[in-house]
Amino acid sequence: MSLYNYTIKQVETMLKNKEISAEELANQSLGQIKAVDEDVQAFLTVTEEDALQKAQAIDEEAAYDAPLAGIPAAIKDNIVTNGVPTTAASRMLENFTDPLYNAAVVEKLQAARAVSMGKVNLDEFAMGSSTETSAFKKTTNPWNKDYVPGGSSGGSAASVASGEVMFSLGTDTGGSIRQPASFTGLVGMKPTYGLVSRYGVIAFASSLDQVGPLTRTVEDNARVLEVIAGVDERDATSRDAAVPSYREALQENVKGLKIAVPKQFLGEGVSSDVRESVENALKMFELLGASWEEVNLPHLAYADATYSVISSGEAASSLARYDGVRYGHRSEQATDMIDMYKQSRTEGFGEEVKRRLLFGTTVLTGERNETYFRQAQKVRTLIGNDFEAAFNQYDIIVGPTTPTAAFKFNEKVDPLTMYMNDMLTVPANLAGLPALSIPSGYTELGLPLGLQLIGKHFDEELLYRVAYTFEQATNHHKKRPSNGGTQE
Repeated sequence: MSLYNYTIKQVETMLKNKEISAEELANQSLGQIKAVDEDVQAFLTVTEEDALQKAQAIDEEAAYDAPLAGIPAAIKDNIVTNGVPTTAASRMLENFTDPLYNAAVVEKLQAARAVSMGKVNLDEFAMGSSTETSAFKKTTNPWNKDYVPGGSSGGSAASVASGEVMFSLGTDTGGSIRQPASFTGLVGMKPTYGLVSRYGVIAFASSLDQVGPLTRTVEDNARVLEVIAGVDERDATSRDAAVPSYREALQENVKGLKIAVPKQFLGEGVSSDVRESVENALKMFELLGASWEEVNLPHLAYADATYSVISSGEAASSLARYDGVRYGHRSEQATDMIDMYKQSRTEGFGEEVKRRLLFGTTVLTGERNETYFRQAQKVRTLIGNDFEAAFNQYDIIVGPTTPTAAFKFNEKVDPLTMYMNDMLTVPANLAGLPALSIPSGYTELGLPLGLQLIGKHFDEELLYRVAYTFEQATNHHKKRPSNGGTQE
């Protein structure tokens, strides 16, 4: 049996029919990790003993009715886990071996009896678009190991795409779930801000961060989101509302759907492969009974600059706690307290993190706070207003997830070029909207491409319905990489 060939629903049925045990499923996942992760480099920590114990307990109790009972999963390593190292892929937290508590989403997965196989790699403190800024390893793209898996949730994406686990959790601050999902041929959901608790998630930019699932199919994604969504009194931004059954929304029906396609999403910098895949997707939606029109969202032109200012400013505040005093790396070279602060942060943070912290501190300081940070907040409001105006006339917004397919390692070393890779994804974070990436085709080199669907606040049900309809009408999601995985 290969995890490649089954959905969560299919495995759930097999468990209930005793065609497979949770322990056998865990061993299958662990076996795949041992077979391919030397090449894929997705995992930072594999919790083999704990995973097998949890799987055995499920079998002993026959607890197969839990929503994700026995399903192998991976957790991005900026989501804290009691008893398991949480490093955020940074030397600063290399010795943070036991956070002493679980993040809210981890609690929910444990209650659902999912079996975590361990923690997976990311760009350091989730700052990056390729997982190259990790302090520990460079995760590869299972479709071609010469290419990046995307970021910052590159380990989350690669672990699913290579068949090591059936789903993973990532975080998305400016596209960090959707972009790696696009690069690795997966379904990646960035939920509405406030739908999923951020309690226990190491903050990058608190007004932008959200946790979401990466899976191989739309149905699997909906199943996981049902589990991790919901109010949490420990998160002041958590929405107090009942979580709908997203699986019930999975109907093949887009008749009468009105689609908006922002002209900014298909502008300069978008490759011909990506453009063609979007055009083909729009033709498919037309055949299925939907209609689309090009629209103008004028303030999207400022989304990248706005995101850079706000996210870096919030990061400077969020990461101020890493000072060598309470926890994390402390320099042994310091001569006094001030020098200890300086040396600890210099040694503990990587170059990309330091670059963003310096920029963030600059835009928060003195007159620049008004000139840059507060102005960026005003532009953020204008971007949200653009989306609101569009949703007064249209049901959903569609465009590419990324301007290109995955790029090679070291191909885009200029930070400004790397930031441009987020130009299609950051608007949804700035506006707090739900956004979903689904497979939409492949390049001539066989690299996956992604289609992005953006919906109204808390309208994940519509996103899933539209995505499911497209998925069932196409075969993009059925293709599997041969590099880094096995196909049986």
